[in-house]
Amino acid sequence: MSSEAPATDDRVLTRARARFDGWSLLTVIIAAFVALPVVTVLAHVVVPAGDIWGHLSETVLSRYVTNTLGLMVGVGLGTLIIGVGTAWLVVMCRFPGRWVFEWALLLPLAVPTYVIAYAYTDLLQFTGPVQTWLREIFDWGRGDYYFPNIRSLGGAITLMSLVLYPYVYLLSRAAFLEQSVCVLEVGRTLGRSPLRLFYGVAIPLARPAIAGGVALALMETLNDFGAVQFFGVDTFTTGIYRTWFGLGEQVAAAQLAACLLVFVMILVLLERWSRGRAKYFHTSSKYRELPQYRLSGGRAALAFIACGTPVVVGFLLPAGLLTSMTLQGGDALLGTRFMEFAWNSLMLATAAAVVAVFLALLLSYGVRLRGSRITWGAARVASMGYAVPGSVIAVGVLIPLGWMDDRINVFMNERFGILPGLIFTGTMVALVYAYVVRFLAVSYNAVEASLDKVTPSMDAASRTLGKTAGTTLRLVHAPIMRGSLLAAGILVFVDVMKELPATIILRPFDFDTLAVRAYDLASDERLNQASTASLAIVLVGIIPVILLSIAMRKSRPGHGKK
Repeated sequence: MSSEAPATDDRVLTRARARFDGWSLLTVIIAAFVALPVVTVLAHVVVPAGDIWGHLSETVLSRYVTNTLGLMVGVGLGTLIIGVGTAWLVVMCRFPGRWVFEWALLLPLAVPTYVIAYAYTDLLQFTGPVQTWLREIFDWGRGDYYFPNIRSLGGAITLMSLVLYPYVYLLSRAAFLEQSVCVLEVGRTLGRSPLRLFYGVAIPLARPAIAGGVALALMETLNDFGAVQFFGVDTFTTGIYRTWFGLGEQVAAAQLAACLLVFVMILVLLERWSRGRAKYFHTSSKYRELPQYRLSGGRAALAFIACGTPVVVGFLLPAGLLTSMTLQGGDALLGTRFMEFAWNSLMLATAAAVVAVFLALLLSYGVRLRGSRITWGAARVASMGYAVPGSVIAVGVLIPLGWMDDRINVFMNERFGILPGLIFTGTMVALVYAYVVRFLAVSYNAVEASLDKVTPSMDAASRTLGKTAGTTLRLVHAPIMRGSLLAAGILVFVDVMKELPATIILRPFDFDTLAVRAYDLASDERLNQASTASLAIVLVGIIPVILLSIAMRKSRPGHGKK
């Protein structure tokens, strides 16, 4: 009897998937809703832009290309070295402080790139404490010594690598934790040293995860606006903002956004192409605690320094600097408008998280019920927004919503003689829309993974009791997935709190968030005042990062077995 139940469940789901009904239509509508901004940007590639491209190509276009490529190469190498090296040390080696570094190495994820830029600029600029101290100690004057300029391409690469390496660390560590002990034992029996085992066995097995982490870090690099703008490094992201708002050229801005989107597409295709036809499988189900190499003396000290430096430089030092600046001066509007900025940030982040999780739940359940090529393709389209920079999405949102505002105003003026003004582009609707487009993939991945763990027999049992698919989702699946839904919401919430490019471009008039407030103050060189909003953003992201690390440690198959 028990052997027939799974077959019956599969037949029920197969018959359900064969139909194109409301759920299939819903998944397609969600995908179209999410894809509209990207399609809008790409459609403007063929629209004539006049003489503006000639002006851009003669002045700044080459600089945009060079700086963007330089950032990608530098940050890619930096995050690769730091992320993979520290992941291997905390997973495979035993040394003092290892258990602390397991979660502490993720803490820089809580620090937006523009925040660390503000903190280190205040520390390392000519009037900052470091250079002031050097001049007092050695009695130097201006021009008597050389000090690296933090506000440069090299400074941007260094600081962004320190903030973004956790993407590589996160996925590399997960891949190392999932590796079968048998593979590593075979390598040891063949006489491989731990170092050769690392390069010859562990890295090839973890290569897809490592490449995925580097790709995520580079996508965040392409998305960055606050740090590169503050450092005076012209990239495609800063060029989009200047072309749209400085020159008033919407078509040219959209075409620059399309060029940036091409960078992203090339990045994704290169990662896929580099794999070739190689497949990566674990050929054993034998999972025990991984062999850990005990380090002592100088090796233990080097491991401690290697893991401790990114934590100190990427989180502890900037967090301490922000705290010190806040206590010394802080935001002058702390008692008046600061709470308004905080409320705006929390409201936007909460709204975007709720909408993103709700749409992700509908999308993933639609794919579960109607696992056809159409629904599967719609899900892939809907989850591509995370690979698209926020500035590109903002431009793609402004164009169709602006057109809708124009049509509504024309209609209302002709019929009723009134002009309602900006209905979509001048409100929070555009902001929430952009956030959902950008971060739906974050919530969808978490929701899909949780829904896959729910046995199909629950669907079949619910349907035999006369429940509809929607009722089954609401009464059966959603309660079971409560924890994953909350986790997905938290991830989107934290990402929205840190998002800057889309917020700056789409925010309504006189509507500021903590991110915008920090950027505005830092742009005016009021770094002490910018520290208050920056520190608040950092504090919001710490708890989810720690919870994520704990969940990772418990996720390895065979955890706790000997």
